[in-house]
Amino acid sequence: MSTALPLSQTAPEPRAEAAVPPFDVERIRADFPILAQQFRGKPLVYLDNAATTQKPTLVIEAEADVYRRYYANVHRGVHRLSVESTEAYEAVREKARGFINARETREVVFVRGTTEAINLVAQTFGRRNVRAGDEVLISALEHHSNIVPWQLLCEEKGATLRVAPINLSGEVELDELERLLGPKTRILAISHVSNALGTVNPIQRIAAMAHARGIPVLVDGAQAVARMPVDVQDLGCDFYAFSSHKLYGPTGIGVLWGREELLDAMPPYQGGGDMIRSVTFAKTTYNVLPYKFEAGTPNIAGGIGFGAAIDYVRRVGIESIQRHEDDLLAHTTGRLAEIPGVRLIGTARERAAVASFVVDGVHPHDIGTVLDSMGIAVRTGHHCAQPVMEFFGVPATARASLGMYNTRGEIEALGRGVEEVIRMFR
Repeated sequence: MSTALPLSQTAPEPRAEAAVPPFDVERIRADFPILAQQFRGKPLVYLDNAATTQKPTLVIEAEADVYRRYYANVHRGVHRLSVESTEAYEAVREKARGFINARETREVVFVRGTTEAINLVAQTFGRRNVRAGDEVLISALEHHSNIVPWQLLCEEKGATLRVAPINLSGEVELDELERLLGPKTRILAISHVSNALGTVNPIQRIAAMAHARGIPVLVDGAQAVARMPVDVQDLGCDFYAFSSHKLYGPTGIGVLWGREELLDAMPPYQGGGDMIRSVTFAKTTYNVLPYKFEAGTPNIAGGIGFGAAIDYVRRVGIESIQRHEDDLLAHTTGRLAEIPGVRLIGTARERAAVASFVVDGVHPHDIGTVLDSMGIAVRTGHHCAQPVMEFFGVPATARASLGMYNTRGEIEALGRGVEEVIRMFR
């Protein structure tokens, strides 16, 4: 094991990724206190990172420190605690802007997470721009959070939800997607990385297809931001949504990034405090971006913890994380593929951090239960992507999803665990 200090005790974040030291997984693991636990005498192997990631000490302490030292409501007070809380909270907006290379902080809207971000766009941009007879286009890979809000909108407006199909590898059929981008399409909503299969969609290419027809693009980035560089200007999309809790930060906070001109034209999503300039019984005038979309008291401590998570990920280096996870994914798929009776679901050429699989004759929930008895945490079920399961003809899968702190040794433990599942049920 490395004797280097945990990252939470190192010097402040370097300005350039090139200054990040070599990737040291044991050094990183020392920063995540939950990973030191044992279950039933076995070390915890946490392979459920697509659902949520664990939190480093730096994040835990940053959130606790708010309540210990300077908690107060933000944007609403001239006293010292309120000013300090506001400054710390708003500093996170700049960190988030830099993390995804947005042009301006006013393009960064704080929301509860990816789900709320997509709903916000559907209920503001969608309501204003979608009419009876129009179309909304998504892909067959989507999480329910990028299906249901558009279904609700289409039902309300009398519009049609169109779905770009996928192939047996779990890749979107790009030719068919391009064909479906028609004169009635008002928005394309698509995931950057599939939560169920790990498929990485070529967003830059897809956005160019849509923009050639004047169609805006929303990207569900929940599964991408923790494992690959994201530059919204380079991607060319119009909206990008992601959650803190999948980026090693707290739950209940996330980001909707949108092009300023689009956000400016959208009506408020919710009414209440902080999203107004003035209120009378005759008329309300709304606040400037991004506050127009941020009604009510926000998740102050969670937001500041989110900022600490961004600091942490940047300190490790997102390119280093990506290389590490790509190596682990190759090892995971290879290890599972060599076990008789195991079938991988989703074999796209471009994948990230997710290995979904089934075992002949064994229900995925039984796989998960047996693995849990060995201290191995995987997700089982439809992963809020029931249409994907239906396409592949399975009720559910077992899903091992990777994070920066996972190791090859843990993948070997997973392999031995799956072999034990097969022995038990055969």
